[in-house]
Amino acid sequence: MENLRFAALEDIQHPESTSKGNNHSGNGMNHTRITAFFGSNVFNRKAMREYLSDESFKSLTTSIQSGSKIDRKMAGQIAAGMKTWAMDKGVSHYTHWFQPLTGTTAEKHDAFFSISKDGTPIENFDGDSLVQQEPDASSFPSGGLRATFEARGYTAWDPSSPAFIMDMGSGKTLCIPTVFISYTGESLDYKGPLLKAIASLDKAATEVCNYFDKNVTRVTPTLGWEQEYFLIDARLADARPDLLMCERTVVGHPPAKGQQLEDHYFGTIPERAYAFMRDLEIECYKLGIPLKTRHNEVAPAQFECAPIFEDVNIAVDHNSLLMDVMNKVALRHQFRVLLHEKPFAGINGSGKHNNWSMSTDTGVNLLSPGKTPKTNLMFLTFFINTIKGAYDYADVLRASIASAGNDFRLGANEAPPAIISVFIGRYLHEVLNEIETRVDHKFDEQDEAILKLDLHRHIPEVLLDNTDRNRTSPFAFTGNKFEFRAVGSSANCASAMTVLNTIMAETLTQFKKDVDKLIDKGEKKEIAILQVLQNYIVKSKDILFDGDGYGEEWVKEAEKRKLPNIKTTPHALEALISSKSIKLFRDMGIYSEKELHARYEILLEDYMKKVQIDARVIGDLCTSFILPSAIKYQNHLISNIKGLKEIGLKEDAYDAQKRILAKISEHIQIITRNVEDMIEARKKANKIKDAHQRAVDYCEKIKPYFDIIRYHCDKLEFLVDDEYWKLPKYRELLFLR
Repeated sequence: MENLRFAALEDIQHPESTSKGNNHSGNGMNHTRITAFFGSNVFNRKAMREYLSDESFKSLTTSIQSGSKIDRKMAGQIAAGMKTWAMDKGVSHYTHWFQPLTGTTAEKHDAFFSISKDGTPIENFDGDSLVQQEPDASSFPSGGLRATFEARGYTAWDPSSPAFIMDMGSGKTLCIPTVFISYTGESLDYKGPLLKAIASLDKAATEVCNYFDKNVTRVTPTLGWEQEYFLIDARLADARPDLLMCERTVVGHPPAKGQQLEDHYFGTIPERAYAFMRDLEIECYKLGIPLKTRHNEVAPAQFECAPIFEDVNIAVDHNSLLMDVMNKVALRHQFRVLLHEKPFAGINGSGKHNNWSMSTDTGVNLLSPGKTPKTNLMFLTFFINTIKGAYDYADVLRASIASAGNDFRLGANEAPPAIISVFIGRYLHEVLNEIETRVDHKFDEQDEAILKLDLHRHIPEVLLDNTDRNRTSPFAFTGNKFEFRAVGSSANCASAMTVLNTIMAETLTQFKKDVDKLIDKGEKKEIAILQVLQNYIVKSKDILFDGDGYGEEWVKEAEKRKLPNIKTTPHALEALISSKSIKLFRDMGIYSEKELHARYEILLEDYMKKVQIDARVIGDLCTSFILPSAIKYQNHLISNIKGLKEIGLKEDAYDAQKRILAKISEHIQIITRNVEDMIEARKKANKIKDAHQRAVDYCEKIKPYFDIIRYHCDKLEFLVDDEYWKLPKYRELLFLR
């Protein structure tokens, strides 16, 4: 069989073989203003206005704004208009596009084509087809919510997220964003719980806003994600079974040059990568994804893109859609996109920083410092409540970002540690200290006391000092938002956003109760708010940390502060089914206890299966690639030594070869023994019936073999003649484009 590594390297030497996609040029739109085609494949307000009647347009926009249900009669009119718009653009099929608990998106395409009773072919898409579908749910994770024989599940249209057209080769499909539920009504996806969390936060935050502004009738959480990814030549990736099966390299000797010179970060974007980015952006713009930023990231072959902030629901859909589009566009350019959190050992992993805030329907960012005592107090209210929420539910936040991939990333190469802490910067620390000490006193001049909280004098420093100054913080305030840096690059943003919005809804609900109690006792509203905030600062300040999150000192200090330090997914996920978590999600109407346990089971199973796949791939690579290459070179050295002996040379002449031979033999023996032991450990783990214990065994009894085996495989890569090594090396994967 041809050595795929050398065939790929040969192909890369011919630029014409790598540029096939570069001429795609976004369907000829590379010289067109973005505003001319942005959202052209989206059934947005402009398309609605053109293709819907006044009645159906009003019904749909009202539903989007208020969350009210759409009448079935109106759904028929909307479906007719949507079908006409789609067919005018060359669409032949439609699908309910949803986000099941597999971590990817899902779709089942149906043609508009139908046959009438008299046999006449017609195009048909009615209100029932728009509003609800019944995809087979039997093969999607359910965590025991449905029996194997109960195949039925429902997708239901989410009008708040606009339908869009996906170009796939020469075909086009109308995609309708939906939620996915079981036959008995439980959530089987990411979107349903997110929508509930958004509604819960809206209610709680609006009530608190009304302390300051009675005109606020709606609060919407916003999200700006930053998507990090690696871009690897597809032919080199195809020659690596681990990249194909695991999306990460399970073996690989570090190259002489990695990221130590820090020359890749914000550097000139390589031409071939730039061509990919340009086409990706064009496809995203047509789909209404407002990409704003692109740049080289820290590690070689690592890049990042980020959009303008959007409402959380839309932002989550757009990120899921982006990950689909990235892979399709990459194929045009003979690239492979790696979204794994740690595809290469020893260099930066990839995250998906979730920049989160809240905005009112009056146009106020609730996490942006104001210019008056009143707006400052409103900012401080939401700012301090966010800190308290993170403190009270740090373990649940940690669970929301737990995955097999993220376990490799957290705490390494600029990724934040597993300890959830909050970074707010020096100036805001001073402000909180001022509130904490001042509210301890009885106020004689109450209004004057509030005025003395002159936060506005710190605003310039806040904006300068808090823009991402601490890369080791998992949850950082960065001027007018909180950045949840610990989210993994392959994750669905909805997981972290559902938890964060639920936490905030609960915290703000309790805050209002606490304030109202003081007001009922005769305390002035502003002073009541300050007294509750002071109490919250005292209770939650242990989570505030501005230092180095990697230091051993912080681990010890976090333990003193009783902050959870949960390094692995099987243990982190336990927080989801704690009594505290069950009460939180049940009280806020997000998950029933049954749904929480189901998600816990699904996430445990996902973790176990991914570690299992890693283990199998490691065994396969060792048996089929690494050991045969090492033994072949070993035989070459033996022949070389025999030849030198035969011509009468003394032992000193081949002493170096003997030493290399001995090292290779030692590594072969250790690899063989550990692969066998790992397989036996896997067999034992698979017999464990309890899902949690099985996942723990995979984590604590099987994963430790990975590093041992890898160490000796990487030593062999260093020792074995390059011509014998079949797997593309780090220097080729990371630096050849």
